[in-house]
Amino acid sequence: MNRDELKRQLKEFIIERLSLESVTPESIDDDAPLFGDGLQLDSLDAVEIIVILQRKFHCDVKQIKKGSEIFRSINALADFIESQPHSEP
Repeated sequence: MNRDELKRQLKEFIIERLSLESVTPESIDDDAPLFGDGLQLDSLDAVEIIVILQRKFHCDVKQIKKGSEIFRSINALADFIESQPHSEP
């Protein structure tokens, strides 16, 4: 899967899992903050994103030590997934 496809899937999974009905994948900027000013996600949403990383992308999230960096944006999430040894969904 190429990077654009990965980012598109991330956006779609986040929209679906978090029930962001008024949001489209196209409306999410790859570098926009996911928390705070960006999508305005909260800590419960972070848990759902962890579930997405585990189930859909087979990432070992137990090893996340720089959580705020990884959850900063779609690009940061994609970087994390690509750094995992088995990141194919």
